[in-house]
Amino acid sequence: MKANPDTPAIIIADDHPIFREGLRKVIECDRGGRVIAEAGDGQTALRLIREHKPDVAVLDVVMPGLNGLNVARQIQRERLPVAIVFLTMFKEEDMFNEAMDLGAKGYVLKENAVSDIIGCLHSVASGKHFISPAISHLLVRRTERARGLAEQTSGLSSLTPTERRILNLIARGKTSKEIATELFISPKTVENHRLNITGKLDIHGNNALLKFALENRDRL
Repeated sequence: MKANPDTPAIIIADDHPIFREGLRKVIECDRGGRVIAEAGDGQTALRLIREHKPDVAVLDVVMPGLNGLNVARQIQRERLPVAIVFLTMFKEEDMFNEAMDLGAKGYVLKENAVSDIIGCLHSVASGKHFISPAISHLLVRRTERARGLAEQTSGLSSLTPTERRILNLIARGKTSKEIATELFISPKTVENHRLNITGKLDIHGNNALLKFALENRDRL
C-alpha cells in the first residue's frame, strides 16, 4: 500500500510486539494513518518522536524505562508538536485524570483497541478528543467537577436559582423591565436582585454585571 502523505504520521509505543503488530495492521488497513516507527519502551519512543516529529504518538501507559505518562510530561516540557493517545488497561479515574491533565487527545482501553483506535485517530486528526466509550463516564465526571470548580471560583455557587436566572436574562440582553415582565415580578424587585448579585460577586461598575453575565453565560 502506498503511503498517503496527507494521512497522519503515527508512532506506536508498546512493549508487546504482537500487540504493536496487530495495531499497526488495523491502522494501515484503514488507510487513515501511516505508522512511521515503533518503540518497545518509553526512552526509545521519546527519541523517535524527537527524530520523526509524528502527528500522533500512541503510547502505552505502562512501559519499561519511561512510562507513557512520563513520556507525555517530557513532550510537554519540550513543547513537541505531537498529539498524544494513551493505550491502557486501567479504568481508574485517577489515572484517567492524570492522562487528561497531561494534554492527552485520546484515551483508549487496550481491551477495545482494535475497535476504538481508528475512530480515535480520526477524531484526533480533526482536532477532537476521543475516549473509549466504556469509560466515557469518567469524562462526564471530570467535566462536572471542572464546572463546579469554575462556579465556586467565579462565585456563581453563591447565587440563588432566581439570581442565576436573572443573570442569564441579563446575558441575553434583557432590561430590568423585560426581566420583571418575564418573571412576573416588579422592576424594583429585579433591581434588588441585581444589587444582591453584584454584592455576592463583588463586582462594581455600570457594565460589570453585564460583562460577568456574558463571560459566564454557558454556566448559568
